[in-house]
Formats: sequence, C-alpha cells, structure tokens
Amino acid sequence: MSAALDSNIFRNNRLKAGLDPQHIPQHIAVIMDGNGRWAKRQGFMTRVRGHEVGVEALKKITKAAAELGLGFLTVYAFSTENWNRPKNEVDALMNILMTALEKELPTLMDNNVRLNAIGNVDSLPKKANKKLMSVMTATSKNDGLTLTLALSYGSQDEMVQAVRKIATEVANETLDPEDISEAHIENSLFTAGMPSPDLMIRTSGEQRISNYLLWQLAYAELYFTPILWPDFDAQGLYDAIAAFQKRERRFGQTSEQLTDK
Repeated sequence: MSAALDSNIFRNNRLKAGLDPQHIPQHIAVIMDGNGRWAKRQGFMTRVRGHEVGVEALKKITKAAAELGLGFLTVYAFSTENWNRPKNEVDALMNILMTALEKELPTLMDNNVRLNAIGNVDSLPKKANKKLMSVMTATSKNDGLTLTLALSYGSQDEMVQAVRKIATEVANETLDPEDISEAHIENSLFTAGMPSPDLMIRTSGEQRISNYLLWQLAYAELYFTPILWPDFDAQGLYDAIAAFQKRERRFGQTSEQLTDK
C-alpha cells in the first residue's frame, strides 16, 4: 500500500471519528487503570478476570490507534511496584501476558503494528521474556503504529539507571559534565529514540501519573476519565483525542505568541 493511499485512509478514518485530521497526537501514553475494580463490580471473586478483559480493551484501542494513523501508543502494563502484589495475581498477570502475546501476534501483523517494550524486561519470568522478544522480532519490520508495553517499569528507576549510565561515561572520561544536556539524558532513558507523548490518558477516575514517564510527560496534555479500563473502547479514545484537540499547547509561551506565528 502506498504512503499516499495510507494517508487518505487515515484522513477518512479520522473524519469518521469526528476528529480534526490535521491535529492528531503523534504519541499517546495510557495508564490502563481499573481492571480490579471492574472485576469486583461484575461480581468476580478475583481481580484476574478484569486483567483478562483488559487485554481485549487494549486490542480494541491498538486497532483504533492504528486505523487513525497514530505513530506511537505506550501503555503502562506492569509497574515495578506491581511485583509487590499477591503472588497468585502476579503469576496470573504473567500468564495473561504470554497468552496475549501468542494470541495477538496475527492482529499485530494484520494492523502493521510493531511491538516494543520498555522497563526492566529481564526481570520478567524467562518464558514471558522469551515470548516477548519473539513477538518483538516478528513485528520488527512493521512500519505503522509502534505499541510499547511498559513492563516492570518505574520512571524513577528509569531515571536512576540513566544517571548511573551518564555517571559511568563521566567517570570513564568519555563525557564532559558540561556537555550533559536534556538530549543526552533523553538518549539514556528507556524511551530513547521515541518522541515524547503528546497526550496521556488515565482510566478509572484516578488523577495521578503513578511513576509513569515522569520525564517524558513534561509537556503532555493529561486526560482523566472515570471509565474503567475494561470498558474503555475506540469511542473513549476518540473522546480523549477530541479533548486534546481543544487544548492550547503553549510550551511556556503565551497565547499571543502562538497567535502571532
């Protein structure tokens, strides 16, 4: 499919969704919150069913994002703090991850989605890590949406690791402290090479960013919705983007400065 045809398809999909086709965020980050509460409200005995249905929600959102022509979708799948949850829930989450990776590979391929991961992925169980690497390799040549799973991820830990990396360069005299810049720090983060998110969505009504992409979200627009993650769908994504399109992103400037450009 040609780039021109792709562009026309994306434009039509954006118009169908009621969106301004010229003002689509390049990168959306998501905190997929509310799986446990959803399961409880539905009468399930454990939180696990909420996580299983949450995978289906992610599938819908990924497909919708790909159809809109988004460049990057990054989702908070498992935090460093999540290792402190009950062992049976952690084990269930790892099994859900492996099952989803196996089951959804054809969907990723059909939608030209490249899978990526950030975080301390080496700390995942060996089988889960192996399956993750396998799907990342299988989708590596896809050039549409990049879906990044934040796994065993914590932003403060990410920054500590970046500082250590830079400190090592200074100690080895391969980097002058005076040459440390924002760009140098960004290139030392897990997200090196990715644009910063334009929009961050958090479901479930909670209004905090929970140690997620603290550096990268510096100028992102934040969107909070009371919808629990398993109930979040394509329309929910469109609503978030529509809200984003109504925001004025000033990046430290005044409205007048933006108008004068």
